[in-house]
Amino acid sequence: MAGGLAALLDDVAALAKLAAASVDDIGAAAGRASAKAVGVVIDDTAVTPRYVHGFTADRELPIIKRIAAGSLRNKLLFILPAALLLSTFIPWLLTPILMLGGLYLSYEGAEKLLEYVTGRHKKETAQPAAALGEDHEKTMVSGAVRTDFILSAEIMVIALNEVADEPVLNRALILIVVALGITALVYGVVALIVKMDDIGLRLAGRESGASQGVGRFLVRAMPKVMAVLSVVGLVAMLWVGGHILLVGVDELGWHGPYALVHHLEAAVAGGLGALSGAVTWLVNTLASAVIGLVVGAVVVAVMHLVPRRKTSGAHH
Repeated sequence: MAGGLAALLDDVAALAKLAAASVDDIGAAAGRASAKAVGVVIDDTAVTPRYVHGFTADRELPIIKRIAAGSLRNKLLFILPAALLLSTFIPWLLTPILMLGGLYLSYEGAEKLLEYVTGRHKKETAQPAAALGEDHEKTMVSGAVRTDFILSAEIMVIALNEVADEPVLNRALILIVVALGITALVYGVVALIVKMDDIGLRLAGRESGASQGVGRFLVRAMPKVMAVLSVVGLVAMLWVGGHILLVGVDELGWHGPYALVHHLEAAVAGGLGALSGAVTWLVNTLASAVIGLVVGAVVVAVMHLVPRRKTSGAHH
């Protein structure tokens, strides 16, 4: 009996070690997969604060919480099952679907840029966002969750490609870890950014002179930081959208555009030594942004022309 119990305990210990090793492997693989997607994570972090800009301080964190919940829902309920099914049965369809997302991001970025250029953005932001009511808040949250869907899809597909050789259950577990970790990271940073002015006000109210100085600096700096982030978020839409399209057409067999970008990278970064990596990234990002802007502008033009044609047809 004692021998049987000892054997059972040995089996349990062996299973526990195996489970621990699997957890370690999944954690390590999730870390590798997340690292590959870091560029899109930065873009996601830059894009989101613009959706909270203009709301009263008491609504900022609830809005971020709603966007984060929508982001997690996007990743776990929609993107994860779809990505696993597509990668298992029809992997060739992943690229065209991602490209549709890239097209939407390019369109969204180009349209927002048009609003800035025409001054429509100033008219819309003349009133505080809070004064526009609950419907406006819902619209902003929906827009943020929609944009997040495309960014999250790219994050999850990049992560999936990194662990494509793993069994399907391991892939699913790795992607769940990636989804939870990246969502917590992105929206934790976003919450910190948008509440930095409140932290500054608290510091400014303390007795310590150093704390007051730091607090006043944060209060003065945060409106400028938010304005810069709003612009960076707009540009991020264009460069991520353009990059998805650039990589997509390359994977579908049209190698000319990406070959040209690689040629530009080599021409600009050649002989720069330690700086070559940063310059290469800059060239790639700029080229992607230009592609995103051009493609997005075409889509915006088409979307604006179609309603006019319908209207003129109705008059006739």
